[in-house]
Amino acid sequence: MGRTALIVIDMLNTYEHEDAEVLVRSVREALPGVETLLERARDADAPAVYVNDNFGRWRSHHGEILEAALAGRYSDLVEPVAPDEDALFVVKARHSVFFETPLAYLLGQLDVQRVVLCGQVTEQCVLYSALDAHIRHLDVVVALDAVAHIDAGLAEAALRMMERNMAAELRPSLEITFEDAPPG
Repeated sequence: MGRTALIVIDMLNTYEHEDAEVLVRSVREALPGVETLLERARDADAPAVYVNDNFGRWRSHHGEILEAALAGRYSDLVEPVAPDEDALFVVKARHSVFFETPLAYLLGQLDVQRVVLCGQVTEQCVLYSALDAHIRHLDVVVALDAVAHIDAGLAEAALRMMERNMAAELRPSLEITFEDAPPG
């Protein structure tokens, strides 16, 4: 079995969109779980890959995205999970972290076989990313306490779909490890 990578989805957010107020409440609840996962991945020397929307700013790069999020009204939701100097970064334009991004290639180069997904939004970007990881034959883990939603009912349905249809493991962040599994 290959390595495990943490995929942090859309946590660098300015929250300047229609559903922001509802999402912010859920992000506040998920934030400690994301922090736990980042700490555990760093302790295990596992790759942490931030995959973030560019919000339609086609000249943006990770520094600009981070600066905009930190300058926003909810910087307190960004600061605790801001990427460190070892974090990897991929810009995305659509829901899935894989759609027309170099993520699959990057994970292959890192010998990653298992991805741990956290971030936002459970019923959108996390769901589509889990599906795309599954069809790429990656093992998928979703951190139950480290994903945020806009619609609680849809998020619950999305989690059930990920578990049932994509063989995703659903676990709390404290039960997720990043150590490489020994070869079988």
